[in-house]
Amino acid sequence: MKKLPDKIFFSVIIPVYNRTDEVRELLQSLTRQTYSKFEIVIVEDGSTQTCEEVVESYSNQLDITYHYKENSGQGFSRNVGFQKAEGDYFIIFDSDCLIPPHYIETVNNHLQTNWLDAYGGPDKAHESFTVLQKAISYSMTSPFTTGGIRGNKKHAGKFHPRSFNMGISREVFEKTGGFKITRMGEDIEFSIRIEEHGFKTGLITGAYVYHKRRTSLRDFFNQLHFFGRARINIGRFYPAEIKIVHWLPSIFLLLMIVYLSLPFWSPHYFIPATIFAGIYFLVIAAHSTYKNRSILVGLFSITTSIVQLSAYGLGFITELLNGKRD
Repeated sequence: MKKLPDKIFFSVIIPVYNRTDEVRELLQSLTRQTYSKFEIVIVEDGSTQTCEEVVESYSNQLDITYHYKENSGQGFSRNVGFQKAEGDYFIIFDSDCLIPPHYIETVNNHLQTNWLDAYGGPDKAHESFTVLQKAISYSMTSPFTTGGIRGNKKHAGKFHPRSFNMGISREVFEKTGGFKITRMGEDIEFSIRIEEHGFKTGLITGAYVYHKRRTSLRDFFNQLHFFGRARINIGRFYPAEIKIVHWLPSIFLLLMIVYLSLPFWSPHYFIPATIFAGIYFLVIAAHSTYKNRSILVGLFSITTSIVQLSAYGLGFITELLNGKRD
């Protein structure tokens, strides 16, 4: 066990691309931290709408620095943040997150008793989120859609920290060189490489964030389509990382296509198929209603789950046929 100071000095790294309003809300949430020994490093990734004025408005409340660079993607922007940081331990957030007041204190306490060279944390829906945002959050974390692979102790497959909510020691950055690719699954590739270097990684369940994600079904579809493509890109570096669970959205998409075509070529199978699909979506609606204490969110979760699975599956298949490493 490493001998640590009672209070670790953290550097919070936030890459930003045209997200002024999100940065304002994120910084406001960071002013409420119960643990004060941290700095914030904002890296503006070539934005046309910069957040420099927003950052400046919080300079009297937070230890914060702002750095502008040419656009190169979030992975390499985080590397710039690591290089600029002065902390002993780096925490990475996406700009569309809200951070609960106990977050950094929770991480510090966990590292004191159970050191991790790199960690990931879960994401949840904040009470202020819209019905659609809560439904999207459910679809991205549900065992009936993603298999619980995003920040859940009982996830399917090996847990890899994700960069919307992730921490690494300074030593990890110095020995790995940070992100090797800047997009298309850059966080998973980085997590795998961290483990290959012999570092200890894990999940800190109490270090959750409120992840806003997308605010429209169209944007959510595009994001999940990209995630599906990213999984194939990871497989080009690490073939063993393409597992059965990652094929399931593509299978779902193909089954949906078959189902919708049944009335035209095999109508007598349409009714039993409808009953089967109805049970599946009813389970999703009931589980989401229970989790969110809202029937409306539960009903919306049917739509967001269909979008989540279909978009990921389509992206997965599209990139599989592409055959080109990003």
